[in-house]
Amino acid sequence: MANKHGDFIWYELMTSDADAAQSFYGSVLGWTFAGSNTPGMDYRIINAPEHSVGGVMQLTPQMMEGGACPAWVGYVAVDDVDKCVESIAHGGGRILMPGMDIAEVGRIAMVTDPQGAPFYIMRPSGEGESLAFAHDRPRIGHCAWNELITSDQSAALHFYGVRFGWVKDGSMDMGPMGSYDFIRHGAMIGAIMTGTDQMGPPHWNHYFRVADIDAAVTAIDSGGGKVINGPMEVPGGDFALQGIDPQGAHFALVGQRR
Repeated sequence: MANKHGDFIWYELMTSDADAAQSFYGSVLGWTFAGSNTPGMDYRIINAPEHSVGGVMQLTPQMMEGGACPAWVGYVAVDDVDKCVESIAHGGGRILMPGMDIAEVGRIAMVTDPQGAPFYIMRPSGEGESLAFAHDRPRIGHCAWNELITSDQSAALHFYGVRFGWVKDGSMDMGPMGSYDFIRHGAMIGAIMTGTDQMGPPHWNHYFRVADIDAAVTAIDSGGGKVINGPMEVPGGDFALQGIDPQGAHFALVGQRR
């Protein structure tokens, strides 16, 4: 079954040191890595035990001079990249990289929502199903939850709902922090919340699943990363955390406590 318009299908780490990032995330998440043979670019495929889930892109000096910095960015499948780019611009989003074709991969564009959170849109060239986001069951090493930190929840929900068909499906009261609004696209895919000054500008947190959250904390510390929040218990009995990797990219994990 192929992915549908609006599904998360890939996750990409842009980093200033691909070798160091590979070592860090290999230790924390048990990922293995393979070259992609992309001409003129150091791009590495991230493999979880069952499937490929994303890529690591080495930022060039020119990219960093242009404002690029270490970060995780998700890819959303769309039926037509160019029509979606037009819709995003019309809806107040920004186009960071216009539509471009990648041989044997598909067509992509990099954009932001109106509040500034960056993401990619993509029309894959293949027909297989991506399980980078594990919508069907818990899968170690795969993304388990997509969380948007934004400055305007209602505007963000409208923006993504119109373009990708996402719908609100319940919420959780977080007291002074407002509501945590769950979003569904067939399966439950994540949530939207209003950020604080400490959380930084609007962005997506993509939570990757580990087998043992406490072992992950140990690996983060020994690998030169930093846990900035958690682990904290979340509905369903898992524990979640947010951290910063040694190159400065924010990341998030979820898993059980053994």
